[in-house]
Parts: sequence; structure tokens; C-alpha cells
Amino acid sequence: MKKRAFALLLALLAPLGLASSGAADAQSARAPKTPMAAAQVLRRLPHDAHAYTEGLFIHNGQLFESTGMEGRSSLRRVDLATGRVLEQTNLPRPLFGEGIAPWRDQILMLTWRDGMGFRFTRAGFKPLGRFTYMGEGWGMTARPDGAELIMSDGSSTLRFIDPATFRTRRLLSVTADGIGVDMLNELEWVNGEILANVWMTSRIARIDPVTGRVKGWIDLAALAREAGATGPDQVANGIAWDAVGKHLYVTGKEWPMMFEIAAPHP
Repeated sequence: MKKRAFALLLALLAPLGLASSGAADAQSARAPKTPMAAAQVLRRLPHDAHAYTEGLFIHNGQLFESTGMEGRSSLRRVDLATGRVLEQTNLPRPLFGEGIAPWRDQILMLTWRDGMGFRFTRAGFKPLGRFTYMGEGWGMTARPDGAELIMSDGSSTLRFIDPATFRTRRLLSVTADGIGVDMLNELEWVNGEILANVWMTSRIARIDPVTGRVKGWIDLAALAREAGATGPDQVANGIAWDAVGKHLYVTGKEWPMMFEIAAPHP
């Protein structure tokens, strides 16, 4: 199963600024720590408890979601108020669906270990073609102007992608308190920041897209408990920003609930 819990220890330790030497420990102790803020819940909405959520975004008021796992991977259009799936296309086995992002009238979708992604029409999910990339595919989002996509691959490095060719234009290393933040997963561009779920944690990183520095953490631990997320893989994953209404939504893998939370201040 994808990104098993053996990575939990590394994912938890990396953002904490732990260092291997005494000098590094002293430096870390002097440096200001990245602030953590608990998510403020504004509204609770239903979510498909069988959806192994990988990607989430809102476009023109419509919610789109991608799901993972072999035999369960899909691209969906979902009614935000009820959680009902309005439209769906499935990926064949053995493909494992991952992050999605909009570009023009298309939706681009990653797969985990196949080095291959798909283009669909946003209306009707008609297949338009494929693209390839090196390494794994995890999360993806789009800049508001549509000029670039941003992709995660489970490391501490984000890729800025040409949407037309899917070629990497540049790389961005993400750090918190001077330490690389591995296991970056689902992404969303919100108010000039990149928000990123960190796999196997309840944290969302608020990333400066220029420097890669984590400006702050959003803690979703209380939301995970409320959603009854007890399985080893039922972690927080899925961030959607309604740029028109200024609403921020989060959920998790196989969570029966989606939460609207207060958006962080830029």
C-alpha cells in the first residue's frame, strides 16, 4: 500500500528541526520555531468515506476530487453540499491515481509509480492524452494565472511544471527551521502560498513559493479525531480553495467528513 506507516517516524521528525550534531542542536534551539495554529472549523460537510482522497480543487464553484488505490482510482466531480458523486471516470488496474490540477479547459492527473499522467476535459472527463515524468507523482496544484503547475513527489522538493509540455522549469526546496520537509503530498495555492499536506501527519505546511520556507503549520489533529480517522493510512489529505467565495476546505483519506476551515492570513 502506498507510502506505508514505516515513514511515519521520518515524517514526524523532519519538520521539528531535529539535528544530528551538538552544534546544530544549539543553533536550532536559538532559532525561532515555525508557528503552529490549530485549524478553526467553520462548517462540516459530508464526504465519501470510501474515497481514498489524493487530489482536491474547486473551479468555478465545482468540486473535483481524485482518489487512489489500485482498482479504486478515479477522477470525480462532487456536490460540495452533499458529498454525492455527480460524475466519475475510473483508472484501470494497476494504476494508482494521485493529485490533480486544472489548466484551461483540462484536468491533469498524476499516477503514483507509473511515471505517467492523464489529461481529461474538465467537462465530461473525456480523455485527451497522456504525459510522462521522472520519479513518483504525489500532489499537484496550479498557479492562479495558469502559467505553471506545482507538483510534489514525496520528497522535500517541489517541481514547477510547464502545463503544456509537463517539463520541469525549476525546483524549490522546502524547509522548516532550516530542515528539509519530506513527504510533501497534496498541494493547493492559497492567497499567495502553497499549502501542502505532509504525509503521515496531521499538518499542513504553509510554503513561501519563492523561498521554499514554511511560514507556519496548520494542525488538523482535532479534525482527524472528529472524523474518526483511526486507520494507519486515514491521514489528512485534500485541500481545496474557493478563490471566489474565499472558502478553504480540507479532508482526509476515507474520512466521512469535509471541513471548511478559516484560511490563513497571508
